[in-house]
Amino acid sequence: QVQLVDTGGGLVQAGGSLRLSCAASGLTFSSYAMGWFRQAPGKEREFVAAISWNGNNIYYADSVRGRFTISRDNAKNTVYLQMNSLKPEDTAVYYCAARNSITQVLRTSMRDYGYWGQGTQVTVSS
Repeated sequence: QVQLVDTGGGLVQAGGSLRLSCAASGLTFSSYAMGWFRQAPGKEREFVAAISWNGNNIYYADSVRGRFTISRDNAKNTVYLQMNSLKPEDTAVYYCAARNSITQVLRTSMRDYGYWGQGTQVTVSS
């Protein structure tokens, strides 16, 4: 079955960096666009970043653009989220998600993604 495993979360001070990874199995990874979402306590899950199946198209939420970088390695079936200049407001559970698509169209809505990781906690202290 399809499995997405999110790792790399942790506790970091404001201004620090973390790199999240999402390892996929049970699907043809290169046929999927990938996204990262996050959910802070008491808030709805929100879009963070997305990358097309071949990495040629990338899109970020305004709140993270310029600080976060999404990338993928199709040979390793893995998508990454490099997070720099972290802020306390970045504190959330981060989830990767997979969307079956070989176009360059990117989606920011949760309902467009069919598979989800279990989430990894990121806590940024001030």
